[in-house]
Amino acid sequence: MDKFYQTHDFWMEHAKFPVHRSLMDSIDWSYRLIGIRGPRGVGRTSFLLQYAREHYARGGHQCLFVSMNNFYFQGCGIVDFAGRFLAEGGQVLLMDQMFKLQGWKEQLVECYKRYPLLRIIFTTTSVPDSEEENSELSQICRFYHLHGFSFRDFLNQQTGNEFKAYTLSEALDGHEMLIRNITNKVEPWEYFEAYLRHGHYPFYIENRNFTESLLKSMNSMIETDILLSKQIELKYLSRIKKLLYVLAVFDDAAPNISRMAEEIGTSRATVMNYLKYLEEGRFINMIYHVGDSFPKKPAAIRLHNTNLMYALNVPNMDEQNRYETFFVNCLWRHHDVKRGKRPGQFRVDDKYDICVCDKLKRVKAPDGAIFARYNLEVGRGPDIPLWFFGFLH
Repeated sequence: MDKFYQTHDFWMEHAKFPVHRSLMDSIDWSYRLIGIRGPRGVGRTSFLLQYAREHYARGGHQCLFVSMNNFYFQGCGIVDFAGRFLAEGGQVLLMDQMFKLQGWKEQLVECYKRYPLLRIIFTTTSVPDSEEENSELSQICRFYHLHGFSFRDFLNQQTGNEFKAYTLSEALDGHEMLIRNITNKVEPWEYFEAYLRHGHYPFYIENRNFTESLLKSMNSMIETDILLSKQIELKYLSRIKKLLYVLAVFDDAAPNISRMAEEIGTSRATVMNYLKYLEEGRFINMIYHVGDSFPKKPAAIRLHNTNLMYALNVPNMDEQNRYETFFVNCLWRHHDVKRGKRPGQFRVDDKYDICVCDKLKRVKAPDGAIFARYNLEVGRGPDIPLWFFGFLH
């Protein structure tokens, strides 16, 4: 065990945490088994280390961070290891990348049954396997989702501020005063373009070549997380990668599933399954007409965030495309986002009609519509600066 404690102490001494992740305050830490889901690059490992730093003294043996990248666990598993840790006075095991361990769900369930005094917090991919929803683990574990940086997170990290997040209703009803509180301290639009290019993934802070690092994470996510979780044969890997590129370069018209199937050499049904996997992997967001949902054909498909647009070198990266991608990314976590009747319009929670448009553009919209306007610094009435929607999480 000494080697594991030494590695833990090294991480505690050298790990850096640019901002306090808001998810930290949303978790009920009293649960004995907690799973943190998230795609690669959003800071799953750092999240566990930050929890250890904030809750346990350095040099103690009550909390231990371990990674399933260690070959020890491939040979010995985690059940006996957890027992040894508990016997030596341990209380909380932090286990990173659990999905890489064969039989990890069954082993976690065994730990839960054997060691009632032990708490385990683990990370795993955002892509669930086909058996996970109905597994015994899902009945005893509380899962949470870690997402990439919001524009608010990015602004806090860049400026040293601690701006809070707002609910959608707060933002819509009181945006003029709330924005004034922000602009009294910083001019957010000066940071907005940088966020669109590289602010969603926290590793921008450490990596000089952000695009190469993001491409590496994207490839690993598809090659390991999706293929492993969905048990897809390696020979189909190129089809999924090509589909992602096709989605990036297609124009803004409604997605043509038959054309996509032809492009990658497979069936329409397989394309729909691949789209679902890419959405679970946080590569895309599928947007449906009101009343529709998967497995129906989506009304529109957007890349999950604008950083992916730059990494994939999207050729038709006009303002409208970029800003709709940003808008959907801001709302999809906590809201139901549907396609509106006209281009650039969205129906949110079947309650709000929100139009994404330029500050100078006159738009024909439903009565009571709200306008998320880009190139606008501060808003008034139904006109809200698009960047402010980045404060919703």
